[in-house]
Amino acid sequence: MTGDPGLGKSQILKRVLGSNVCLIEGRTTAFDMYRRLYEHRGQPVLIDDVDELYRDRDAIRLLKSLCQTDTTKTVSWNSATNQLEKDDIPRQFDTVSKVAIVANDWQSATADIAALEDRGHLIHFAPTALDVHTMVAEWFWDQEVFDFLADHLSLIERPSFRHYIAAAELKRGGLAWRESTLGRIIIKGKLLVVAQLKANSAFASEEDRVAAFGSDGHGCRATYFNLAKKLPPKVEAPRLTLTASPPVEQAQPPVSILDILRKRHGGLGNG
Repeated sequence: MTGDPGLGKSQILKRVLGSNVCLIEGRTTAFDMYRRLYEHRGQPVLIDDVDELYRDRDAIRLLKSLCQTDTTKTVSWNSATNQLEKDDIPRQFDTVSKVAIVANDWQSATADIAALEDRGHLIHFAPTALDVHTMVAEWFWDQEVFDFLADHLSLIERPSFRHYIAAAELKRGGLAWRESTLGRIIIKGKLLVVAQLKANSAFASEEDRVAAFGSDGHGCRATYFNLAKKLPPKVEAPRLTLTASPPVEQAQPPVSILDILRKRHGGLGNG
């Protein structure tokens, strides 16, 4: 399964597979992988973050054996090692384990990797911004941030759970989280300026936003409205009420980053 970062690919598979799974994450040597596969033989195998696999021929060799389409697969370690004997692990074993591999990208750069891909199904996970928004509602806690992103789903080029978390962190720190969030989710430039002005509740009307657009040197009234027309049409998201509680550290009284800076440096203005 491939897909952009921040879509919860690993968490979805972990939830589906449950606790009875061989989980291989991060940087793992081929030898460690062999030991884990033996210890969990017969169980589903979830391999998360496979960047190192592209450079480890031994790991690819193991996976080619493990991912054979036969019901029972034979996995072997051909190099002599005292560690296997010490741990009473044979140099060859049979297993019926099925395998799921999670990656942000999949590159069939070599014949071995192409052969591994041929043994399975390559699925690209690409939920829409609305899909991600609906999934976030199951565990997110900040209703104001959630509703703000609901109003701007059409602007999100690459949906991610992390947009919500980052916005909540900025808000808790007393920073301009709305403007920063728009800068995170959409293209930069004057189109971003227009979107930020429209999201700024300090302006009472469009004419006030046009005036601010011009006074900041971004262009004339016609430029503002021409850019506004280029903003994607709004995606109508259902109004969902969040029920999740904030994490423990979020439940404490917030401390503003601006307050910390004022205490350290004294007399900071509001700029």
